[in-house]
Amino acid sequence: MHRNIRTVEDVLRLLDGLFAPGADRWTDGAAAWWDGFYADRSRQVPFFAAKPDENLVSYLDRGLLARGRALDLGCGPGRNALHLAARGWEVDAVDLSPAAIAWGEERARERSAAVRFHRGDAFALGTDVLGGPYDLIYDSGCFHHLPPHRRISHLALLERALAPGGHFALTCFAAGRSGSELPDAAFYREPHLHGGLAYTPGELRRIFSGLEEVELRAMRQEPAGSALFGEPFLWTALFRRPAS
Repeated sequence: MHRNIRTVEDVLRLLDGLFAPGADRWTDGAAAWWDGFYADRSRQVPFFAAKPDENLVSYLDRGLLARGRALDLGCGPGRNALHLAARGWEVDAVDLSPAAIAWGEERARERSAAVRFHRGDAFALGTDVLGGPYDLIYDSGCFHHLPPHRRISHLALLERALAPGGHFALTCFAAGRSGSELPDAAFYREPHLHGGLAYTPGELRRIFSGLEEVELRAMRQEPAGSALFGEPFLWTALFRRPAS
């Protein structure tokens, strides 16, 4: 007999096992999948280009974000982390995929950008690696690839790492435009993320109800020749942690 459930983390790991049979955490399988995804850099994937998100640039240009320390979750090849560094931010960038981190580090060397890249699960990395507090936590496409139970881990990271008065910015699949609209329970009947989870604005507001909403809108379409990344099948959201 195996009666191992004692803590919330034990429950989360049990549910992880549904999505990654035989693995200790669902992230083990996810890391291998993303490594394969990033293996061919010549693929025509819009976010392979070294272009920052249009909403991130908009926040900076409008003065909604004061320069400080930033954490880029699921950074991929570092396109947003590099832009933040170029705008004077102190940046930590984390991703599960060694291939993505290697690509991001190459880009940083080419630009002489001081981004600290970390390979691993942001929810499991200790405070000696991702110490915070961060004035900005930026998540472009990580959140919608989490199984539902790992929202708990995501919120816990925001709670421990986001500075009072700091901002959390998000881009994720928009319901009706991209991503799976299955209810949460369905993902546990047949454990598969179906390419990522779609969200409605109301769902995002409920999940992040501990934060103050600054802006929530569809990402603007950017033409092929633009220096920015923009696809209208994504929501963009900016939230602020209360100062006290």
